[in-house]
Amino acid sequence: MSGSTHTVTNQPPPLVGYDVFAADRVLTEGLERHLDPDLLDGTRAELTVLGRAAGSAQAREWGRLANAYPPVLRTHDPYGHRVDEVDFHPAWHRLLGKGVSAGLTAAWTRPAGHLRRAAAFLVWSQVEAGHLCPLSMTHAAVPALRARPDLAAEWEPRLTSTVYDPGLRPASQKAGALFGMAMTEKQGGSDVRANTTRAAALAEDGTYALTGHKWFCSAPMSDGFLVLAQADEGLTCFLVPRVLADGARNPFAIQRLKDKLGNRSNASGEIEFDGTWARRVGDEGRGVRTIIGMVAATRLDCVLGSAALMRQAVAQAIHHCTYREAFGGRLLDKPLMRNVLADLALESEAATTLALRLAAAYDRAEGGDEQERAFLRLAVPAAKYWVTKRCTPVAAEALECLGGNGYVEDSGMPRLLRESPLNSVWEGSGNVQALDVLRALQREPAAFNAFLLEVAATRGADHRLDAAVKDLLTELGDLDGIEARARRLVERIALVLQGSLLVRYAPAEVADAFCASRLGGDSGAGFGTLPHTLALAEIVERARPVD
Repeated sequence: MSGSTHTVTNQPPPLVGYDVFAADRVLTEGLERHLDPDLLDGTRAELTVLGRAAGSAQAREWGRLANAYPPVLRTHDPYGHRVDEVDFHPAWHRLLGKGVSAGLTAAWTRPAGHLRRAAAFLVWSQVEAGHLCPLSMTHAAVPALRARPDLAAEWEPRLTSTVYDPGLRPASQKAGALFGMAMTEKQGGSDVRANTTRAAALAEDGTYALTGHKWFCSAPMSDGFLVLAQADEGLTCFLVPRVLADGARNPFAIQRLKDKLGNRSNASGEIEFDGTWARRVGDEGRGVRTIIGMVAATRLDCVLGSAALMRQAVAQAIHHCTYREAFGGRLLDKPLMRNVLADLALESEAATTLALRLAAAYDRAEGGDEQERAFLRLAVPAAKYWVTKRCTPVAAEALECLGGNGYVEDSGMPRLLRESPLNSVWEGSGNVQALDVLRALQREPAAFNAFLLEVAATRGADHRLDAAVKDLLTELGDLDGIEARARRLVERIALVLQGSLLVRYAPAEVADAFCASRLGGDSGAGFGTLPHTLALAEIVERARPVD
């Protein structure tokens, strides 16, 4: 056979062999905007190395393999002894090792560490999202452990290490450690105060025995866990090591791994404690207050993860349309497709810009800036609510830009779509975030004042933004039935904040299009309904993944 019928034409080349960092103008500009100039060159160099790795064919293959061969639970060894271990494909370990070595758990030890980590998170998440879960948990455990300085001194060097050291051994024998968490239970979900896991004091040194069931345990293969359980004085936070100092396994029965919609490379388990040895973190009855530092950090990671997923989805869509031709020309040049791509690019840029602003605020708050700390109190749950919710429609529309090719697993787009709802559900779903914003508005006036100061920087720069701020203040003036209106309110807070940042920092065509469509109401309900008079070609070109 001649094989002439199998000639392949009009198919785009794979989007590999490029620098994910350098190709993202929004990310590179944001880093320059927020980072101390003395740190910029070194950070750029680090992110260039990571960006090239993230854009390599090898890394993309690791991501595919880690999801094609998900983790497997091994409850017993061949002789009937309980081991409760999770086996992963080697690709998972390569991804996780690269993430650890890139400093994704080391933000607390570096100047401007949260901003630099956020940039790395945005880059490396685009390879494969599942392995970012244990990296996020490990990073976020640090502020919670600091409630007990002796535990922080013992564990923090291991958690912030850039050495990936897999395998279950006593933590004292490891060059680096990973953390998970186990909070929710069958009867409570987000209502952790309904937890029934019991903690019985063993001694006055803060050691306890835990007994109970956890419905969701994130990253059950980890070296240690933050756990909420009921002590005599109420809900309390505990540190549970997987392996005790003498090498014995702590009772930690993994009953099953969850069969999830997405995030399939990562293990999430259902576990039982039965006399499990634990150390108290913080005071008895103060579990929620102790764990809140971890929750705030992981919520920021939810924003970063969704922004990264949106960026990868949009990059794939624009790349495809750059090379694919139909009806006599490139898809990229077709007015209707250009409108869709520009609309998607706006959503991605707004998400990344907001995520970087939050990361920069986190660094300043850690340095003692109370206004930035107050700003985060309102901005983080609002951003977590809105950015994570926008992720799924962006992923779905980007997939559609590839047509039937996008619906096929080989494109990678179905994995992005399955992953897209995750961050909206984890660390408190939409209603939890909306209610948290209401609590901040009602109990912490400094938080709303900090938000107003943030958006005041652009007063008078765009009439649609000014009108949106005025409407928001009017809505806040009527507290009647405020809970039922909470989602609407939080959406407006997030959009005003994004609009303010884009007006301040983005090119004029981006800010104009965002304010017209998201704040001025000049768009439809779906993507691709921007006013045709906007500079759509420039918006798409800015988002095109070109080094």
